[in-house]
Amino acid sequence: MNLRPLLPVLLLAALLAGCTKEPAGFMIEGGNHSLTVERNKPYAWSDGWELDLIVTRYPECQRRHSLKKAGEKVRVDLYRTPTGAFILNQGKRWYVAETKDCRMQQFEDEPPEPGEYLGAFRVKNDVFAFVPTKDDKNGKGE
Repeated sequence: MNLRPLLPVLLLAALLAGCTKEPAGFMIEGGNHSLTVERNKPYAWSDGWELDLIVTRYPECQRRHSLKKAGEKVRVDLYRTPTGAFILNQGKRWYVAETKDCRMQQFEDEPPEPGEYLGAFRVKNDVFAFVPTKDDKNGKGE
């Protein structure tokens, strides 16, 4: 049996075996309205995680926005402002997202009042998930 034709397929499978993509979602008013942080490790040898924020309000819009690449530990805190916008904090970076038009932008400076703390996108029990304030024993919920 000649394995030569299968060699490229086997090499590709080996390269892709290390890739990981894990979404964590925060539902707003049901499943058609949400904020999702997706952490992605495209290759087994990748350092840290690539992060995207997916802002969704079906059927009007859905947009993917890149966040700053993170190290091995990923944590993005989520706040809601009185106006209904959402503030995200990733280390020293602050972002504002709004679901009316599925937009997001980075703040130049830390906002003085980010709003009500809702929880964090982080690993809990070996699973990347949104951990609400009441369940967030490792964060601002205490």
